[in-house]
Amino acid sequence: MAGRKVITVFGATGAQGGGVAATFLGDLGLRSEWDVRAVTRDPSQDSAKQLEMKGAEVVKADLDDVESIVNAVKGSYAVYGTTNYWEKASVEVEVQQGRNLADAVKQAGVQHFVWSSLLNITELSKGVLPNVYHFDSKAKVESYVRELGIPATFFMPGFYMTGIPGDMLKAQGPDGPWVFALPLSADAQIPMYHPKDTGKYVKAILQNADKLLGKRFLGATAYMTPKEVVERFSKAFPAIGANASFFQVSEDMFRAAMKGKGMPDFIVTELFENVKLMDTFGYFGGESLEPTHELVNDSLTTWDEYVKEAEAFKGLL
Repeated sequence: MAGRKVITVFGATGAQGGGVAATFLGDLGLRSEWDVRAVTRDPSQDSAKQLEMKGAEVVKADLDDVESIVNAVKGSYAVYGTTNYWEKASVEVEVQQGRNLADAVKQAGVQHFVWSSLLNITELSKGVLPNVYHFDSKAKVESYVRELGIPATFFMPGFYMTGIPGDMLKAQGPDGPWVFALPLSADAQIPMYHPKDTGKYVKAILQNADKLLGKRFLGATAYMTPKEVVERFSKAFPAIGANASFFQVSEDMFRAAMKGKGMPDFIVTELFENVKLMDTFGYFGGESLEPTHELVNDSLTTWDEYVKEAEAFKGLL
């Protein structure tokens, strides 16, 4: 059909990219305008085949393979780019992958690049929190994208609410109380984000390109305190939630728990500083979510809604 545009989605079988692909394949208005090209390293996996069945063009590419990226983005009007720092836990690898993608996007003449970015915490904190590598590395790629002059918007995903159930908020033994434990204060501001909503944010970004090219776009439903997280959990599950509470663990306790999971020291420090960020300089540096909410027309997933579908909370009613 004449006038149709291609959005190429990297990480299409992952959390963020999967959310983008799902929205652009499932929204009738978007389907009338956009074709989805889903990029994956393994087109044979079930999740890739499911995307193909839903109408996506599935292509193989690897962010370490420049030629494969160039081929993947050819003819794209828009590209959603994301990298996975945790796969190799290497700033150098993530920055190079992001630069590879940016170079390909520039070469292809993409009209709108949406880069999944984060703030440079070393700069924001003036060196107080110098080890939040997975933030800083994405910020370095953002700087490179800006240097290249690529027409881009920088999507900033918040704190994954999907990581809370069963890990940070869990029962203390078979019959013990439920406790939400993190090394931050009870009134810290957590920007709650569900990755399945990513496509809703990207939809708003592309529909408001005139306002958002060159800008950052925060991704979160709301700021919530740990105290509020527990209160909403207790309201959803009154029987077992009556004794639920938030516990501010010490740095030593947090480090011991993370090391007990086999994490190396540098990652333990990174995670600790990541959490402390919300108690000090702010996950988004204190920025309001209002500009985002003014432009997103689709309903964003709330914590109240998510607790009812979280696998770790199944059977609690």
